[in-house]
Amino acid sequence: MNATSKTNPPASFQSVHGLGVACALAAGVWLGAAEAPTKLVNSGLSPFAISLCMVAGVFTARWTIPTLLKGTRSVFADLNRNKHLIVNAIVAGMLWAVANTLTVFAIRDVGLAIAFPLWNTNSLVGILWGRLLFGELKGASGKNIAKVVLGAVAIVVAAVMLGFSTIHGNGPHAAHALAGILAAAGASLLWGTMYVPYRKAYISGMNPLSFVTVFTIGELVTCFALVLALDGGTHAAIFHSAETKHLIFWLFLGGFVWVIGDLFQQFATKYLGIGRAIPLSNTNQLWGLAWGALVFAELAHADWSHRLLVVAGSVVMILGALAVSTAVATERENTSTHEALMRECSRYGLDYDRVLQSYAGIASQRSGAVPDRRSWWDYAIVAAAIGVFVYFGCNARVPALAMDFTWLSILVAVLIAAALLSGWRLWKSTRFS
Repeated sequence: MNATSKTNPPASFQSVHGLGVACALAAGVWLGAAEAPTKLVNSGLSPFAISLCMVAGVFTARWTIPTLLKGTRSVFADLNRNKHLIVNAIVAGMLWAVANTLTVFAIRDVGLAIAFPLWNTNSLVGILWGRLLFGELKGASGKNIAKVVLGAVAIVVAAVMLGFSTIHGNGPHAAHALAGILAAAGASLLWGTMYVPYRKAYISGMNPLSFVTVFTIGELVTCFALVLALDGGTHAAIFHSAETKHLIFWLFLGGFVWVIGDLFQQFATKYLGIGRAIPLSNTNQLWGLAWGALVFAELAHADWSHRLLVVAGSVVMILGALAVSTAVATERENTSTHEALMRECSRYGLDYDRVLQSYAGIASQRSGAVPDRRSWWDYAIVAAAIGVFVYFGCNARVPALAMDFTWLSILVAVLIAAALLSGWRLWKSTRFS
């Protein structure tokens, strides 16, 4: 490590800002769509059971997609180099599982329109943790600080406006309002804190695809534990009721869609930091509203005041996202990030050059690097995942729910386009490093 590298960040620190923004916005598109399959479920299942089914879909996707993109050889070699981060990834998965279960309670008690904006305040929690633990925004210009903080606040305000635009009348949730609000606030705190292990992993040189592979173990184990401890144990309906079989596919699908969005969010967190990535990916509510209003006609009977809230909230969210996305880190701020990276290398005895290359998205060509080769078991993993989806798909029932298939086709096309464009840029720039 030369003297210059010890004191100054490399130029590549700044070059990944645009890539991180593209990933964060693509994450918003996919995370917003993840709620659509779950809308098809009106099951009476407990929040614990719903969360478990979604996490089962998440688990399936989290092993399949990294296998497709990098191969298990590369993933496990990365985990072997970063053994000290495996516990971090499991803890992050546990935080996600509890937060996700809380959101189901919140939706049940106060409705999605109120719960969604409340848990999206995780962007403000993330900005605080990013500043305190990783020096994000340290040394940033006053203009950039204003862009990030005020942009994040604008996105939260817009989320509230969009949420209330879907409320018509008093609703059925008044009796459980306090419990629902507390559940949503708890989810916000946990999801904002969950990004701390993410960021720590990426400034230590870990690949997001490797991180999520372990992350999902924490998710699945925690959801099973919650069902066994709080939802009837081995006698829980999810394990025995034949009526639930036709619902599982939709919850699996919601989990799978969510994973694609979360993978983009992981790369955004790596290249932008917590404070910028979370607000931008929280534009998912704009896309969730689009699915609800355009495909499921949730605003068909809304009056002019609710429609005005939709327009105003959408404009405010777009302006907030624009502010955050244009807050390109200055050299002084990058120096703070560089110092955090060096602290991780010193603390755990990591190879500085390898960590720096990984953080900057530069595919390492050093001797000993494991090539992204596929083995026979990689194809077996993918085949098994497809088999699981086919099995649950054959047992699924399409609910009698009115949908606009024209808008459904348009939004699916947007999903695919966002994934292809951002995925292509990631591969071309970093080879998913």
